[in-house]
Amino acid sequence: MKNFKVAILGCGTVGGGVAKIISEIGSELSERANCTVELAKIVELNASYAVTRFELNPDLFVDGSNDVNAEQANAAIKEILADKSINLVVETIGGTGDFVYNTCLDILNAGKHLVTANKALLAERGKAIFEAALANKVTIGYEAAVCGAIPAIKTIKESFSGDVIDSVSGIMNGTSNYILSNMQNNNLGFAEALKMAQDNGYAEADPTLDVNGGDAGHKTIILIKLAYGIDVTMEELPMIGIEKIDKEDIEFAEEIDAKIKLICYAKRNGDEIYATVRPMMVKNDNFLSGVDGATNALRFSNRYSGIHILVGEGAGSSETASSIVGDIIFAARYNEQINNEAAPTSLTFSDDRHFEFPYLVTFSTEDAPGTTGFITSEIGAEGINIDTVSHNRRGLDNATFSVATVPCKIDKINNAIENIKKKRPEILVKEPKIMPILYSDRK
Repeated sequence: MKNFKVAILGCGTVGGGVAKIISEIGSELSERANCTVELAKIVELNASYAVTRFELNPDLFVDGSNDVNAEQANAAIKEILADKSINLVVETIGGTGDFVYNTCLDILNAGKHLVTANKALLAERGKAIFEAALANKVTIGYEAAVCGAIPAIKTIKESFSGDVIDSVSGIMNGTSNYILSNMQNNNLGFAEALKMAQDNGYAEADPTLDVNGGDAGHKTIILIKLAYGIDVTMEELPMIGIEKIDKEDIEFAEEIDAKIKLICYAKRNGDEIYATVRPMMVKNDNFLSGVDGATNALRFSNRYSGIHILVGEGAGSSETASSIVGDIIFAARYNEQINNEAAPTSLTFSDDRHFEFPYLVTFSTEDAPGTTGFITSEIGAEGINIDTVSHNRRGLDNATFSVATVPCKIDKINNAIENIKKKRPEILVKEPKIMPILYSDRK
């Protein structure tokens, strides 16, 4: 069998997991690839730690088990790029800076395949990277960039290539799901649930990208490009995080038989694509409502084949590494036959103000007679049909209640809120919360 040599840049949690898998089951992987998959070189600054942690052969590293500096690492990367016997490079350095970006371009321009889990880089700067792969007739494997071990990328590219994806909704950030699950199941506040996530290793010391929707947004942008062939920027994608979810919101969700989840959502409507990342009231008859803890899940609604659900671990060393190794084997087996180019499309990205959804709007108001009637009348005056109105929750001089609408455009809800403020500026104690309601039969 021919040789297929692999180099790894970065041997931390994920890169080390990749090296460990190849070292342990290399012969099985070679049989699946129909060629000898060989780990040729690893570049890692903290080599001594990586060798011990992942029980790796020190000869694979730049200077054995000795740590190296940035200058030595850069020299080793240049040697890898110049080595024509190395077929594929795994990038697990991370980040979106110029060094990583240019290194990925250099890998592709050197005629080598690239495998990465770097969702932020692909979402924010991926256009040139995919163009470089196409120009050099090499492949990019990025299964691990979206939901770790869940085969979302290959499912869209291969299994659904004979269908049309009408919509995809998913829980694609394990940290936020862990927090929301504990708020709902254990009656915790946001701060308590976040601390529990940090104490148990599900959230970083700085959890910003997880709780503000940024991480989920990166994954959503990658899926939109893959499923619909359009480029969307982080600035264009409407995103709301979970930081302002409180116990009252949880209670209102229970009242309408729903759970709150941070949902990544994209839907095709004719020639337009609507997408968002935000907390949604997910009805309990929708599978996603029951996905708890750090688990990830994707729900596809296809034109011809119906509903499909993928569930699994969205992060972790071995889970993410297994997806990267899968991409390595795929590249080794099929090589230049793999096509990274998105299908031509005439679809456009739609302004979220034009998309119809049922919403739950929560109002905190002064506790005065006729308040609920006044607010619901203003909502009705915008042509919005109301499904249900919750019981008032009273505290001190304030009252809180929610209004569930039938599908409508969010700009109508915003207009109603502005009219309420103009006519009775004293009535709202704080800004209303607006959350879409996700039913099981919505596509």
